[in-house]
Amino acid sequence: MNPSTAIPEAPPPTEEASGVTAVTRALRLLEAFGTADAQLTLAELSRRTGMHKTTALRIARTLAADHYLVQKEDGSWRLGRAAGWLGACYQATFNAHDLVEPVLRDLTVQTAESASFYVREGNQRTCLARVDGPRTIRHHVRVGIGLPLDLGAPGRVILAFSGEAGEPYETIRQRGYHLSMGEREPEVSSVSAPVFGIQWRLLGSVCISGPTSRLSESRLLELAQTVIHAANQLSYALAGTHKPSTQAGMAATWHP
Repeated sequence: MNPSTAIPEAPPPTEEASGVTAVTRALRLLEAFGTADAQLTLAELSRRTGMHKTTALRIARTLAADHYLVQKEDGSWRLGRAAGWLGACYQATFNAHDLVEPVLRDLTVQTAESASFYVREGNQRTCLARVDGPRTIRHHVRVGIGLPLDLGAPGRVILAFSGEAGEPYETIRQRGYHLSMGEREPEVSSVSAPVFGIQWRLLGSVCISGPTSRLSESRLLELAQTVIHAANQLSYALAGTHKPSTQAGMAATWHP
Protein backbone atom coordinates (compact mmCIF):
# COMPACT_ATOMS: atom_id res chain seq x y z
CA MET A 1 0.00 0.00 0.00
CA ASN A 2 1.25 3.47 -0.81
CA PRO A 3 2.23 5.18 2.47
CA SER A 4 0.52 8.34 1.30
CA THR A 5 -2.84 6.53 1.12
CA ALA A 6 -2.51 4.41 4.25
CA ILE A 7 -5.35 4.70 6.76
CA PRO A 8 -4.02 6.32 9.92
CA GLU A 9 -4.30 4.45 13.18
CA ALA A 10 -6.95 5.57 15.64
CA PRO A 11 -5.50 7.86 18.28
CA PRO A 12 -5.33 6.53 21.85
CA PRO A 13 -8.18 7.55 24.17
CA THR A 14 -7.77 11.09 25.38
CA GLU A 15 -7.80 12.07 29.02
CA GLU A 16 -11.21 13.69 28.44
CA ALA A 17 -12.68 10.49 26.98
CA SER A 18 -11.35 8.37 29.84
CA GLY A 19 -12.75 10.92 32.29
CA VAL A 20 -16.22 10.60 30.74
CA THR A 21 -15.95 6.82 31.05
CA ALA A 22 -15.06 7.13 34.71
CA VAL A 23 -18.07 9.37 35.32
CA THR A 24 -20.35 6.90 33.56
CA ARG A 25 -19.00 4.05 35.65
CA ALA A 26 -19.47 6.06 38.84
CA LEU A 27 -23.10 6.72 37.94
CA ARG A 28 -23.66 3.02 37.17
CA LEU A 29 -22.28 2.18 40.60
CA LEU A 30 -24.69 4.58 42.32
CA GLU A 31 -27.58 3.28 40.22
CA ALA A 32 -26.83 -0.26 41.37
CA PHE A 33 -28.57 0.55 44.66
CA GLY A 34 -32.32 0.06 44.92
CA THR A 35 -34.86 1.18 47.49
CA ALA A 36 -34.56 -2.17 49.30
CA ASP A 37 -30.75 -2.16 49.44
CA ALA A 38 -29.44 -0.94 52.78
CA GLN A 39 -25.98 -2.05 51.69
CA LEU A 40 -24.33 -4.04 48.91
CA THR A 41 -21.18 -6.14 48.90
CA LEU A 42 -18.39 -5.40 46.46
CA ALA A 43 -19.18 -8.67 44.69
CA GLU A 44 -22.81 -7.62 44.24
CA LEU A 45 -21.81 -4.17 42.99
CA SER A 46 -19.51 -5.85 40.50
CA ARG A 47 -22.27 -8.21 39.36
CA ARG A 48 -24.90 -5.49 38.97
CA THR A 49 -22.67 -3.09 37.06
CA GLY A 50 -20.67 -5.62 35.04
CA MET A 51 -17.41 -4.07 36.29
CA HIS A 52 -14.40 -6.02 37.51
CA LYS A 53 -14.13 -5.98 41.30
CA THR A 54 -10.93 -3.93 41.25
CA THR A 55 -12.57 -1.30 39.03
CA ALA A 56 -15.71 -1.18 41.19
CA LEU A 57 -13.59 -0.88 44.34
CA ARG A 58 -11.49 1.96 42.92
CA ILE A 59 -14.58 3.94 41.88
CA ALA A 60 -16.37 3.21 45.15
CA ARG A 61 -13.44 4.56 47.13
CA THR A 62 -13.41 7.71 44.97
CA LEU A 63 -17.14 8.23 45.58
CA ALA A 64 -16.63 7.61 49.30
CA ALA A 65 -14.04 10.39 49.44
CA ASP A 66 -16.82 12.85 48.60
CA HIS A 67 -19.45 11.10 50.76
CA TYR A 68 -21.51 9.62 47.93
CA LEU A 69 -20.77 6.15 49.28
CA VAL A 70 -19.81 4.83 52.71
CA GLN A 71 -17.93 1.60 53.41
CA LYS A 72 -19.17 -0.26 56.45
CA GLU A 73 -17.05 -2.22 58.92
CA ASP A 74 -17.94 -5.54 57.25
CA GLY A 75 -16.64 -4.21 53.91
CA SER A 76 -20.06 -3.67 52.30
CA TRP A 77 -21.12 -0.34 50.83
CA ARG A 78 -24.10 1.97 51.31
CA LEU A 79 -25.17 5.30 49.87
CA GLY A 80 -23.71 8.33 51.63
CA ARG A 81 -25.11 11.68 52.72
CA ALA A 82 -24.09 13.43 49.49
CA ALA A 83 -26.28 11.04 47.51
CA GLY A 84 -29.11 11.74 49.94
CA TRP A 85 -28.69 15.48 49.46
CA LEU A 86 -29.02 15.11 45.69
CA GLY A 87 -32.21 13.12 46.21
CA ALA A 88 -33.59 15.77 48.55
CA CYS A 89 -32.82 18.51 46.02
CA TYR A 90 -34.55 16.55 43.29
CA GLN A 91 -37.67 16.02 45.39
CA ALA A 92 -37.77 19.71 46.37
CA THR A 93 -37.64 20.90 42.76
CA PHE A 94 -39.56 18.04 41.13
CA ASN A 95 -42.60 18.97 39.02
CA ALA A 96 -44.66 16.00 37.87
CA HIS A 97 -46.09 18.01 34.98
CA ASP A 98 -42.62 18.24 33.45
CA LEU A 99 -42.72 14.46 33.00
CA VAL A 100 -46.45 13.87 32.50
CA GLU A 101 -47.27 16.38 29.79
CA PRO A 102 -44.58 15.30 27.28
CA VAL A 103 -45.81 11.70 27.53
CA LEU A 104 -49.40 12.84 27.00
CA ARG A 105 -48.36 14.94 24.00
CA ASP A 106 -46.61 11.96 22.43
CA LEU A 107 -49.64 9.78 23.11
CA THR A 108 -51.88 12.34 21.42
CA VAL A 109 -49.60 12.45 18.38
CA GLN A 110 -49.58 8.65 18.10
CA THR A 111 -53.34 8.19 18.52
CA ALA A 112 -54.81 11.52 17.28
CA GLU A 113 -57.04 11.46 20.39
CA SER A 114 -57.06 13.41 23.66
CA ALA A 115 -54.84 12.01 26.43
CA SER A 116 -55.27 12.44 30.20
CA PHE A 117 -53.61 11.48 33.46
CA TYR A 118 -55.87 10.76 36.46
CA VAL A 119 -55.06 10.33 40.15
CA ARG A 120 -57.23 9.09 42.99
CA GLU A 121 -58.55 11.55 45.54
CA GLY A 122 -60.84 9.78 48.02
CA ASN A 123 -63.71 8.19 46.14
CA GLN A 124 -63.08 10.18 42.96
CA ARG A 125 -60.52 10.41 40.20
CA THR A 126 -59.11 13.82 39.40
CA CYS A 127 -57.74 14.86 36.02
CA LEU A 128 -54.22 16.06 36.88
CA ALA A 129 -53.02 16.74 33.33
CA ARG A 130 -54.50 16.64 29.85
CA VAL A 131 -53.54 17.26 26.22
CA ASP A 132 -56.41 17.71 23.78
CA GLY A 133 -56.38 15.83 20.52
CA PRO A 134 -55.99 17.57 17.14
CA ARG A 135 -59.48 16.83 15.83
CA THR A 136 -62.39 19.28 16.01
CA ILE A 137 -64.79 16.70 17.42
CA ARG A 138 -63.29 15.38 20.63
CA HIS A 139 -64.00 14.53 24.24
CA HIS A 140 -63.59 17.52 26.58
CA VAL A 141 -62.43 17.18 30.20
CA ARG A 142 -61.29 20.05 32.44
CA VAL A 143 -58.04 19.68 34.39
CA GLY A 144 -58.84 19.47 38.11
CA ILE A 145 -62.33 18.04 37.66
CA GLY A 146 -63.38 15.15 39.90
CA LEU A 147 -65.11 12.17 38.29
CA PRO A 148 -66.47 8.82 39.57
CA LEU A 149 -64.04 5.97 40.06
CA ASP A 150 -66.52 3.27 39.07
CA LEU A 151 -67.48 4.81 35.72
CA GLY A 152 -65.07 4.99 32.79
CA ALA A 153 -61.83 3.20 31.98
CA PRO A 154 -59.42 5.43 33.99
CA GLY A 155 -61.38 5.03 37.23
CA ARG A 156 -61.84 1.30 36.77
CA VAL A 157 -58.10 0.89 36.24
CA ILE A 158 -57.35 2.83 39.43
CA LEU A 159 -59.78 0.64 41.37
CA ALA A 160 -58.38 -2.55 39.87
CA PHE A 161 -54.78 -1.77 40.77
CA SER A 162 -55.84 -0.53 44.21
CA GLY A 163 -56.92 -4.11 44.90
CA GLU A 164 -60.69 -3.93 44.24
CA ALA A 165 -62.11 -7.47 44.29
CA GLY A 166 -64.31 -9.18 41.70
CA GLU A 167 -65.03 -8.37 38.09
CA PRO A 168 -64.19 -6.48 35.99
CA TYR A 169 -61.18 -5.79 38.19
CA GLU A 170 -59.66 -9.27 38.06
CA THR A 171 -59.69 -9.14 34.26
CA ILE A 172 -58.25 -5.61 34.23
CA ARG A 173 -55.35 -6.73 36.41
CA GLN A 174 -54.67 -9.73 34.19
CA ARG A 175 -54.50 -7.82 30.91
CA GLY A 176 -53.08 -4.56 32.23
CA TYR A 177 -55.63 -2.16 30.73
CA HIS A 178 -59.34 -1.46 30.44
CA LEU A 179 -61.59 0.01 27.80
CA SER A 180 -65.06 1.50 28.17
CA MET A 181 -67.72 2.63 25.71
CA GLY A 182 -70.48 4.99 26.82
CA GLU A 183 -70.05 4.02 30.47
CA ARG A 184 -69.83 7.49 31.96
CA GLU A 185 -70.91 9.61 29.02
CA PRO A 186 -72.97 8.38 26.05
CA GLU A 187 -70.99 8.25 22.80
CA VAL A 188 -67.61 8.55 24.56
CA SER A 189 -65.04 5.75 24.54
CA SER A 190 -61.71 5.40 26.31
CA VAL A 191 -58.88 2.99 27.01
CA SER A 192 -56.65 3.29 30.07
CA ALA A 193 -53.59 1.72 31.74
CA PRO A 194 -52.06 2.10 35.24
CA VAL A 195 -49.11 4.26 36.24
CA PHE A 196 -46.87 3.14 39.11
CA GLY A 197 -44.17 4.75 41.22
CA ILE A 198 -41.44 3.32 43.41
CA GLN A 199 -42.14 -0.11 44.95
CA TRP A 200 -45.25 -0.57 42.78
CA ARG A 201 -47.18 2.23 44.47
CA LEU A 202 -50.11 3.11 42.21
CA LEU A 203 -49.94 6.74 41.13
CA GLY A 204 -52.90 6.91 38.75
CA SER A 205 -53.90 6.02 35.20
CA VAL A 206 -53.28 7.27 31.69
CA CYS A 207 -56.03 7.19 29.09
CA ILE A 208 -57.05 8.33 25.64
CA SER A 209 -60.67 9.24 24.99
CA GLY A 210 -62.86 10.36 22.14
CA PRO A 211 -66.20 9.86 20.39
CA THR A 212 -67.35 6.27 19.96
CA SER A 213 -67.91 6.98 16.27
CA ARG A 214 -64.09 6.99 15.96
CA LEU A 215 -63.13 4.79 18.88
CA SER A 216 -64.94 1.54 18.23
CA GLU A 217 -64.09 -1.51 20.31
CA SER A 218 -61.73 -2.79 17.64
CA ARG A 219 -59.98 0.59 17.45
CA LEU A 220 -59.62 0.74 21.24
CA LEU A 221 -58.04 -2.71 21.22
CA GLU A 222 -55.63 -1.58 18.51
CA LEU A 223 -54.58 1.41 20.62
CA ALA A 224 -54.39 -0.45 23.94
CA GLN A 225 -50.69 -1.33 23.58
CA THR A 226 -49.86 2.27 22.70
CA VAL A 227 -51.56 3.43 25.90
CA ILE A 228 -49.80 0.72 27.94
CA HIS A 229 -46.46 1.80 26.50
CA ALA A 230 -47.14 5.44 27.45
CA ALA A 231 -48.17 4.37 30.97
CA ASN A 232 -44.96 2.36 31.31
CA GLN A 233 -42.86 5.30 30.12
CA LEU A 234 -44.50 7.53 32.69
CA SER A 235 -44.17 4.90 35.43
CA TYR A 236 -40.44 4.54 34.93
CA ALA A 237 -39.94 8.28 34.57
CA LEU A 238 -41.81 9.06 37.80
CA ALA A 239 -40.00 6.23 39.61
CA GLY A 240 -36.69 7.61 38.39
CA THR A 241 -35.56 4.36 36.75
CA HIS A 242 -34.80 3.13 33.25
CA LYS A 243 -37.49 2.41 30.70
CA PRO A 244 -38.85 -1.14 30.56
CA SER A 245 -37.58 -3.47 27.87
CA THR A 246 -41.09 -4.64 26.95
CA GLN A 247 -44.36 -2.84 26.59
CA ALA A 248 -46.09 -5.19 29.02
CA GLY A 249 -43.71 -3.72 31.58
CA MET A 250 -45.00 -2.86 34.99
CA ALA A 251 -48.70 -3.68 34.77
CA ALA A 252 -47.99 -7.25 33.79
CA THR A 253 -45.94 -7.87 36.93
CA TRP A 254 -47.90 -5.75 39.40
CA HIS A 255 -48.05 -7.02 42.96
CA PRO A 256 -50.73 -5.79 45.41
